[in-house]
Amino acid sequence: MEFPPQLQPGLTGDSELVVGEEHTAPSIGSGKVHVLGTPVMINLFEAAALAACEHLLPAGYQSLGTRLDVRHLAATPVGMRVRARAELIWVQGRTLTFRVEARDEKDLIGDGLHERVVVDVARFDQRVQAKLGSR
Repeated sequence: MEFPPQLQPGLTGDSELVVGEEHTAPSIGSGKVHVLGTPVMINLFEAAALAACEHLLPAGYQSLGTRLDVRHLAATPVGMRVRARAELIWVQGRTLTFRVEARDEKDLIGDGLHERVVVDVARFDQRVQAKLGSR
């Protein structure tokens, strides 16, 4: 597969949400304090990376998250807006590496690196189905 020439470092994508009770640590099983749960912040990072690159991939291809190295730096209460940004910083073969950060209305709340690998969806699905058949 040839990557589109536009799939280069510097691409950015964003995602955001207003923190609701369903996004808090107790609601998703990651803690007891009613603030944005780390897994939800991670989901925002992945959504931002998808927004940066997915529309550029050829038909039949998509990217899958393979690695996250993130810090959750500050708590965000219910009712506050959070925005995540992913910037593509490196392309090597099928691997895309993003620098990610999230901010609420007051602070930088998280940052790190996120890797995704580009796959042929049909071939990937065949491997998944073969794995099911080998149980």
